[in-house]
Formats: sequence, structure tokens, C-alpha cells
Amino acid sequence: MRRLAASLLVAIALPALAQSYPSRSIRLVVDTSPGGLTDILGRMAAEGLSRGLGRQVVVENKAGAAGNMAIEYVMKSPADGYTLMICAGGNVVIKPFLDHSFVFDPLADLVPVFNVAEAPHILVVPAALPAANLAEFIAYAKANPGKLYYGSAGNGSPPHLAMDRFARLAGVQMVHVPYKGVGQALPDLVAGRVQMMSMSYGSARPYLKSGALRALAAGSKERLAGLPEVPTAAEAGLPAWEMSAWFGIFAPRDTSPEIVRLINDKLQAVIDDPAARQRLLELGAEPVGGSAPAFAERVRADYRLWGQVVRESGIRME
Repeated sequence: MRRLAASLLVAIALPALAQSYPSRSIRLVVDTSPGGLTDILGRMAAEGLSRGLGRQVVVENKAGAAGNMAIEYVMKSPADGYTLMICAGGNVVIKPFLDHSFVFDPLADLVPVFNVAEAPHILVVPAALPAANLAEFIAYAKANPGKLYYGSAGNGSPPHLAMDRFARLAGVQMVHVPYKGVGQALPDLVAGRVQMMSMSYGSARPYLKSGALRALAAGSKERLAGLPEVPTAAEAGLPAWEMSAWFGIFAPRDTSPEIVRLINDKLQAVIDDPAARQRLLELGAEPVGGSAPAFAERVRADYRLWGQVVRESGIRME
């Protein structure tokens, strides 16, 4: 009933411009190469949006310059609703504070349309590490200052910032070991050459199932559906540590609010489908949804948060 009422309100509110939209195919730009979580979510969104709008939504991968190529392309596209982009939140709310080679204002140059899903990070350690929970790991790290290592997906990456924040909040001294992606770091983590990482549940899931890794805490407000036995960081005694990578759809600046509401409404219907929600959970992501203004507020809040985190960390991209 709520969905029906919302759809009726959207339909009534649309002026002539939005009612004639779309009259042709839509391009959904993905800021990564095919195969990753962003790409998978983009293709799910495109398929559902095609059904909802009755027009083809074409996925176009524009990987390059760590996501900058896609953002620049969308920023320069006409604000007519025919070019959209899906990207991980870090490229919008973290990168501007680290990468000064590409200057853009995410709060002004892009219009938040829809928050598809988020993938909360979890703190994982090798199974052989003598720490059964987060409190024991913190005690172990304090007893071995400067002797424990944590891996990341590279200098300035979300896993790096998440672990730097963890170390400062927990009052422990650990050594950062940057890798070219989480996938390259995992073998060393499993082997115990690095002692902790912050990563998405989807990336860690195979190793958790095999018993090679142990999850100590989740950086979410509530326990993850796929890991109900793992406490949140707050439950584990570190309430200030949260880390969740969200994946959102954006449009160029000045895109019609009516078109934004229409797309938002159709995408909400996509993730409300039980099969789609189950697919997201299997990927280690949790559906978010909600209105475009609510998503815009989250973008603003995260932009403020991560600006402060980056300044406090002193981290710079190499």
C-alpha cells in the first residue's frame, strides 16, 4: 500500500517534461571494470530500471583514473536524465580530500538519485591469531606495539582509512601495509603475515566460511544478516568505529527534480523485490533505498565525516 501511494504521488507531481521522459534509451555509467560489486549492482539496477521505465538502460563501464573518468564524464553530460552513474561512496565523499589532481565538488556537481545498497566492513584476523574477540585483539596489539601489521587496498583507500581510524580509536600502534587491492592482500592475511584488515563481508565471506579468517566486529549499526553471530563494533566495545561502503546512483547537476523522483521511485521498486533483496544479501550487500533527499543528506554527512577523518589521519594518496 505504501509503495502504491508513493507511486501515485510521484505520477501526479510530474510535469509535462517528466511525463514525456524517457523517450529513448538511458546510459548508466559504472566507474569500475566489469565483474566487481559496483558493476554487479549497476547491472541489477539497469535491468530493473529498464522494466520500470519501459526503455532500455545501457550499462557503460568507464573505469580509469580510479573512478575520475566516469565522474568527469557524467559531470559534463547534459542534465536531461539520460546519463546516470553508479559508484562507490568513497569516490564521492573521500577521494576529494585525498586526490587533488581532479577537482570537483560532490555536493554541487552531482545530484544524488538513489542509494542502492551498502556493504558494511568487518574487522577480520587470521584464524590462528590468539584473539577470539575484539577486546582480546586490542589487548594483544597493545602488548605488541608496532609489531602488528594491517593490510589495505592501497594508500588512502577506504580499508586504509578504516584501519587508521580503528588504530587511533583503540589506542594501538600498527604498521600499514598497502596492496594493490583487497584481493592481493588476502593471501598474506590468511597466512598471518598481516594480522588484521577492514573489508567488506562479500570479500571476506569465502575465507570466513572455510575457517581461514575470523571476524571480530562489524562496522555497521546493526548485526549483518549474513553474520548474525558477529557483534557490531559498538557491541564489541568500540562504539565510535563504523565503516560501510555504500553504492549510489547520481545524475549531472541541474537534472530535473521530477525526473530524479521518478528514477528513485522505479529503483525503490527494484530493491523491494524479494529476489533482488536476497541477491544483494548473497553478495554481502544490504539494500538501502529511500528518498533522493535522504540520500543527499547521507552524502553530505559522510562528506563531513570523512573530511575530518582524512584531516586527522594525515593520509595522502601517493
